[in-house]
Amino acid sequence: MPVIRAARKATTLPLEAHLMITAPDRYIEAVAEAGADTILIQIEATTHLDRALNQIKQAGKRAGLVLNPATPLDSLSEIVELLDVLLLMTVNPGFGGQRLIGYTLEKVRRARELLNSRNPECDLEVDGGIDVNTIASVAAAGANVFVAGTAVFAAQGGAASGIAALLEAARSAR
Repeated sequence: MPVIRAARKATTLPLEAHLMITAPDRYIEAVAEAGADTILIQIEATTHLDRALNQIKQAGKRAGLVLNPATPLDSLSEIVELLDVLLLMTVNPGFGGQRLIGYTLEKVRRARELLNSRNPECDLEVDGGIDVNTIASVAAAGANVFVAGTAVFAAQGGAASGIAALLEAARSAR
């Protein structure tokens, strides 16, 4: 919460908090009060998914759900309409600089189809292995929000240069 509070004081940009923790519902209220605009919870770590997503919405925040690469999209069937954001991990979480897992592109395509049919306003976000070589194919598959760490912060020209290169590459998918 201290990092979220500090970031909130430093910017008016939207803040997203990905709670990759066990029992995230215990922290939703505190994260919301700290200043997050969107709160994402990990499906694999949430026992009462419906309750947790509604708790986020009751706090006046955008509610999001995160799936690891091997977690099936079928697990969304009962709650897809509750989502403001669906984040698909395109690497196994743990450290930066990993390569995008190939089969996740098809999962992104299927997720976009699901969202288009049942919740078209929901953002489809991807995280992991996003760089100038992968962003266009992930965008073409249907993602509209991208998390990039190494491609931004390790870019030769600095973070602004990394962001510009990613934006240019993403636009090529249109």
